[in-house]
Amino acid sequence: MKNQFLLKFALIFALNLASVSYAEVYSEHWKKGAFDVDVVKIEQPQNLRLFLNDAKTNQPLHKFDAIQKQLKSCEKLLFAMNAGMYHSDYSAVGLYVEASRQKQKLNTVKQGLGNFHIQPNGVLAWNQDKSLISTTDDYAKINFNPDYATQSGPMLVINGKINPNFLEHSDSFKIRNGVGIKDQTLYFVISNTGVSFYQFAQFFQQELKVPNALYLDGSISSAYIPQLKRADSLFKLGPMVAYIDVQNCQKD
Repeated sequence: MKNQFLLKFALIFALNLASVSYAEVYSEHWKKGAFDVDVVKIEQPQNLRLFLNDAKTNQPLHKFDAIQKQLKSCEKLLFAMNAGMYHSDYSAVGLYVEASRQKQKLNTVKQGLGNFHIQPNGVLAWNQDKSLISTTDDYAKINFNPDYATQSGPMLVINGKINPNFLEHSDSFKIRNGVGIKDQTLYFVISNTGVSFYQFAQFFQQELKVPNALYLDGSISSAYIPQLKRADSLFKLGPMVAYIDVQNCQKD
């Protein structure tokens, strides 16, 4: 009976994927025992952007609904998630590139307070041709020109292995969100229940089978996933990643 239910759910999910395939945004509510997460799959990054401050006032946007006000009338917000750690003034702690403009340089400090400094930390970056997630040290060695980039930490999965600094039996359970990459496909994940670093990394490694994954934040983790009827608005946020549907915009 369980297998029949899973098959039925898989078929329903496949139908749901087809209905939104034009936008290259696929979402799934994934639950196994007490482990409960929402997953958004982005196959191509062309319409993926980062947002932090209002274009006119330069003040932090804070909320997902403020993103829509930054868009053209023909554009539509289809997905958003908090995307990197920030200071008390909401400025990015590490590298932050928005629309090809570097607004915060790469943070190579190895020691410090907070999750960002659990080593190794890393970078999510993309342009019109390529997406990548790499450790900060590796990113510093490559010549990549991102349209968008955000630095966070720690890395969850590195070259297929769970970050060795995580404790398998840790009792630190929090709502967490992160992003993984496999074959140029990005997987944004947010937990619906408290999970440890190890449990969260294990999901990326074993269920999504991504070679690299990056932690984005915890406790304040938030997402806008209309396909799953999710629109978190409890916390003020710093950097936010968003997928913008531009199919109604006329091309010149």
